[in-house]
Amino acid sequence: MLRNLLIICTCLLCLAGSAEAQRRTATDTVAVAAVLYGSDTIPSITLRIFDVYDKLPKRLRKQRERWTRLRNAVYVTYPYAVSAGRVLKDVNRDLQTMPNKKQRKAYLASKEKLLKAEFGDKLENLSVYQGKVLMKLIHRETGENCYDIVKELKGGFSARMYQTVAFFFGGNLKSEFNTQDDRDIEQIVQEIQLYNRFY
Repeated sequence: MLRNLLIICTCLLCLAGSAEAQRRTATDTVAVAAVLYGSDTIPSITLRIFDVYDKLPKRLRKQRERWTRLRNAVYVTYPYAVSAGRVLKDVNRDLQTMPNKKQRKAYLASKEKLLKAEFGDKLENLSVYQGKVLMKLIHRETGENCYDIVKELKGGFSARMYQTVAFFFGGNLKSEFNTQDDRDIEQIVQEIQLYNRFY
């Protein structure tokens, strides 16, 4: 009899444990829509729509890589071109008030020292490609190519020397911004101006 009582108690404990495990809570249920199919009720879940894209063809991948490289270069160099335009305007205005050649030379030397301290390290870290883009942007901002600017401020010998160095790296100080050939650059600049209204 004791044995039967133990068996009954054990069964009741097991049933109580399984009943506890089957108790529903708010966190273990998910409300879903249902569809009746005959006498069956079938849960129905609608998944979000998403697009599946195939790999771009090689030609388009190259074009996208070229665009991305140009866009990154313009985003990096455009602030320098804007600064160059402002500085050049200020320098030209100040030089017109200095009749003495010695004063002008001292002023240019001090201005060059300040600009090297402010921008020197940043400009030295630019890649050759970014340098080419920067030269076009400087022409776009100032209306003068880099060769003419250097020639005007530092003299013809310095301009030729810098042109020679640029030539060895595949650059050209005389490169100019052309609205037809450089449509992509212009489009990226307009994008920058749209998002950064302070330019």
